[in-house]
Amino acid sequence: MREGRGGVSAGSKVCSRLLLEEFRKTQARKTVSQHCSAEMEVVTLPVLHRMAVCGGTHGDEMTGVFLVPELERQRREKGDGIWPIALTTVLSNPRAIKECKRYVEKDLNRCFTSALLSSSITDSTPYEIQRAQELNSLLGPKETEDAIDIICDLHNTTANMGLTVISYSFSNWVCLHLFKYLKEKVTTVPVRLMLLDIPICDAYSLESVSKYGISLEAGPQPQGVVRADIFNFMKEAVNAVMDWIKIFNSGQVIEGGEVESYMVEKSIDYPRDPETQRPSAAVHPQLQDQDFCLLKPGDPMFLTFSGETVKYEGEPRHPIFINEAAYYEKGIAFHLAQKKNITIPSIQAKKD
Repeated sequence: MREGRGGVSAGSKVCSRLLLEEFRKTQARKTVSQHCSAEMEVVTLPVLHRMAVCGGTHGDEMTGVFLVPELERQRREKGDGIWPIALTTVLSNPRAIKECKRYVEKDLNRCFTSALLSSSITDSTPYEIQRAQELNSLLGPKETEDAIDIICDLHNTTANMGLTVISYSFSNWVCLHLFKYLKEKVTTVPVRLMLLDIPICDAYSLESVSKYGISLEAGPQPQGVVRADIFNFMKEAVNAVMDWIKIFNSGQVIEGGEVESYMVEKSIDYPRDPETQRPSAAVHPQLQDQDFCLLKPGDPMFLTFSGETVKYEGEPRHPIFINEAAYYEKGIAFHLAQKKNITIPSIQAKKD
């Protein structure tokens, strides 16, 4: 047999390569096996001690404006013992609630970034930034161990969103398990999960002040209006959150699994007149109220006021918050999201 350079035969080189390849495959199988085993392990988390239910962060979203006083009525009649956790109830933006408008000077639910929460207060500071800092003192401070465990912030949307759980994290197991439980227990409307890929320091909404915050969006409901059906399934959802906390705090292992999520990628604005910047089209009738559907290239997206159809040209994605009334000022006709499945581990409360 002819030898190669350095006195090593070609056959020996082939054998070495085969052995190396087999070794790598074996290591890869071990890694996969270890990864699967890790996924099957039970993750232990601290017991949940404190929770806040907040309404009226936007003063014209009436479900929370009425549900928070209902919780307070229950407390007066039955005492704090009716809930499995110390509960704080908050009407977040009292001035906006009094005027029945989304906000007074600045959108409160965009004021909870770490930068704004640590900014100096002056005579010219908008009311909502001052209020955000007050709420951070009450429920936070944000990104500290002293922060309240859970904030459940109640919102309404004019879009056909059913009940949507909004979270900032792919690995906040409490939030993802809460969604999984809500999806099982709330059956009168679709329950979906919307994820925002934003670092917690840049997270701008009230629930980000807590360790495991979620926002509950319920709709469709017009601004300044309370609908009984929307109120009832939001109340059902808040009660389900309480039930889940009781189960978790008992020390029972809560089984993991796979959850379906919608990760927001970008926002789409309305077509606009180049001179006035006013919208020149409305959401197309075939897209209106089809939140979470699959929007494919060539599908109708807008209908101009002169009667022309504007078609979608991007990658297939899921539109959400379609034609939300509060987003006109923000230049948003809808968000586009990608549907992704997330595997979540089993979890268990670690007793104090």
